[in-house]
Amino acid sequence: MAVLLACCVLAALAWVYLLAGHGGFWLTGGRLPAGPGAAHPDGTKSPAPVPAPGPAGWPRVSAVVPARDEAAILPETLPTLLAQDYPGEFTVVLVDDASTDGTGAVAAGLAGAYPLRVLAGGPPPPGWAGKVWAMAQGAEAAGECDYLLFTDADIAFSAGTVAALTAAALSGDRALVSQMALLRAETGWERWVVPAFVYFFAQLYPFRRVARPRSRVAAAAGGCLLVRREVLAAAGGLAGIAGARIDDVALARLLKRGPARARCWLGWTTQVRSVRPYPRLADLWDMVARSAYTQLRYSPVLLAGTVAGLAWLYLLPPAAALAGLAALAAGGGQGWGWVLGAGLAGWAAMTVSFLPVLRLYRLSPLRAPALPLIAALYVAMTVDSARRHRAGRGGEWKGRTVAADHRSR
Repeated sequence: MAVLLACCVLAALAWVYLLAGHGGFWLTGGRLPAGPGAAHPDGTKSPAPVPAPGPAGWPRVSAVVPARDEAAILPETLPTLLAQDYPGEFTVVLVDDASTDGTGAVAAGLAGAYPLRVLAGGPPPPGWAGKVWAMAQGAEAAGECDYLLFTDADIAFSAGTVAALTAAALSGDRALVSQMALLRAETGWERWVVPAFVYFFAQLYPFRRVARPRSRVAAAAGGCLLVRREVLAAAGGLAGIAGARIDDVALARLLKRGPARARCWLGWTTQVRSVRPYPRLADLWDMVARSAYTQLRYSPVLLAGTVAGLAWLYLLPPAAALAGLAALAAGGGQGWGWVLGAGLAGWAAMTVSFLPVLRLYRLSPLRAPALPLIAALYVAMTVDSARRHRAGRGGEWKGRTVAADHRSR
């Protein structure tokens, strides 16, 4: 009883720390910093009336879109990028990454009068991950530019997004500005799993700490990632993350922790959306299992610690609360009352922490108490990710399986 009570109390105290001292990871109010006089897509403007750059003063931006078998989704997303009303020079390079469904032809057909270049990507050299190699080819084809906007084929942009990103980079001398795209949450399984995916990512990489120059926390969201080209080049370019399987986080680490000590920013948005559907649990399972073990650096020790930590933090409080309630109902001693109280405290804290993400996704707050069940599902996905890696199927994506690479983690 004493051991159980101690574990429950420690779990509740851990949740107090997470709510009050873990970089406000659970709060979703951190939006794109206002740039020099630029209007944001949501209508807000810079609080300081700094004149915006004139047409000749805005930096040159090139968007790079790696695309592998994306013919079905491009008609919904690519036009939103091509139609950005950016005040300066803006071009788009789409890299057809060995597609078999006519992705390149579909993209070319959507170009119209917009400055789009469709590039047939080559096979990745030894040591390169497929997506990073496609990004590198796109960056090379972009030619002379000041900023590179790396995005994905499933991302749709609201009008003015590129200008707002660039203005935020200019105003804060930020070498990397990234926004967490609003993922699709329309089907039943998407509504349960997707908000938790974003929640766990923010818990692992608190966005506010990413923005602090002295913090070692470095992360980005690959669906919307603006980077200053000269800073990337000084850090060694994309070759520095050639083998990375989680390229966005690896790129942020390269820039923030490298010799440049570049300023980075990562935040929330409703103006950048992923339209990729994950209608079945199997689709969502693959999305998580593809990279979960990579995030743990392919370490059995980290895997065991992660499973134990998630079980203690997310599963113990509700289990203790229910066990304490049942024991008291059966005439158990006073100790079970303390177990019940500690379990309920931890469960209530995690419920509160999940509410802002549910609100962001316009989902009922009644879903929040079920977070422990979703956490259990993620534990199973993480364990399966390790199983897949040991079976030689690690990082499998659209018919391409990649080997483990420890250098980029």
